[in-house]
Amino acid sequence: MALLHVNFFSDVLGMCVNMDVILPQQTNGQIGMESTAKKGKYKTLYLLHGMSDDHTIWQRRTSIERYVSQLGIAVVMPTTHLGFYTDTAYGMRYYTYIAEELPRICREFFPQMSDKREDNLVAGLSMGGYGAWKIGLRACDSFGAAASLSGALDIGGSIERNLKTKENSPLFTGIFGDLNAVAGSDNDVLALLKKNAKKKKKPRLFARCGTEDFLYEDNVKAWAEAKKLGYDLTCKETAGDHQWKYWDEWIQAVLQWWLDTDLDLK
Repeated sequence: MALLHVNFFSDVLGMCVNMDVILPQQTNGQIGMESTAKKGKYKTLYLLHGMSDDHTIWQRRTSIERYVSQLGIAVVMPTTHLGFYTDTAYGMRYYTYIAEELPRICREFFPQMSDKREDNLVAGLSMGGYGAWKIGLRACDSFGAAASLSGALDIGGSIERNLKTKENSPLFTGIFGDLNAVAGSDNDVLALLKKNAKKKKKPRLFARCGTEDFLYEDNVKAWAEAKKLGYDLTCKETAGDHQWKYWDEWIQAVLQWWLDTDLDLK
């Protein structure tokens, strides 16, 4: 595999940003790891971070490069700060950047990345899990699948709890504007599930969450809604809380689900 640290300018955000990119490489002599580069365009995973992290975190906390080494896919890991993958009230358009500008830029830099919707997956954890489902549902012409690990899938409920405790209210107001108007908007995953339920192009959805996770009840609510509306959803609850030791395991399940492979990624 090749690991590239990319610094570039985003016109949408109006500033320089970073992403790390893993690209397939055919190798024969690496000790302890096989690496494969398949012919044709690369399937691409856009892998999103959570609230406290940045574009480096998936490499620092998991073995994502090793997991994809035999799969012949590309992985794009961008940074979006604390923007909740949202076109924020304070003017930073993080949703548009990730959902629209970033894929275009990646294909300019790396022409072997496929532009077919079925070849593009957006996935993430916590805040990134929320972003993944939101992007998958809103940009379903570009992404054929979306995967959430311990995602904040009921953002309306999360904000309602914050309004009661006043915790992070300035942050969320800066991101979403009127916090009483988030539920039912295009920033609400539950509302997006209903809005897009009758579309022909709906993303395949994946989710996992630990039963001890503080976002567990939010996940159960979102999963039930997706199932009721007829989405192709693969979900599973398992023991665990909000920790990397689970996300390191679950990202392997995401890859196996997306690529329909029984390959032992370990």
